[in-house]
Amino acid sequence: MAEPKTTRTTASVAAFLAAIEDPKRRADALAVKRLMEHASGEKAAMWGTAIVGFGSYHYVYASGQEGDWPLVAFSPRKQNLVLYIMPGFDRYSELMARLGKCKTGKSCLYLNALRDVDVSVLEELVRASVRHMATSKGAAAATRETSGKTTKAAAKRSTKTK
Repeated sequence: MAEPKTTRTTASVAAFLAAIEDPKRRADALAVKRLMEHASGEKAAMWGTAIVGFGSYHYVYASGQEGDWPLVAFSPRKQNLVLYIMPGFDRYSELMARLGKCKTGKSCLYLNALRDVDVSVLEELVRASVRHMATSKGAAAATRETSGKTTKAAAKRSTKTK
């Protein structure tokens, strides 16, 4: 079975962020890093070559493929700043209504610039997402919603009850 393409690495987050050419995008990325560290209580780590993640959870696909993924993460792309909010956005409609100008995918939040959103609402969203993902029930539900995964914590619990 193939290994996951995106895994946690030992690459320097500081060096990755310092190498962002556009000064506004770099400043936004540094601000999001601080916000996510504060909201998650986790240190930043590189995942692959272009994702900065915080914390992690373990998933197992129905096919048996498994791996780890950050509880919350971001990637400073040239077109936009992408935040990975793993539970998706359905349960956060009130926060999304107050957030400001953004676009969403299944679990991706696309920002043109950090100044387009209310940063305090963004921090609430990240905090709520991490809190949800920190429970095995939340991680299992989020992974089922996004890709049919289950979590290590859920697997451990089912192992303990056997």
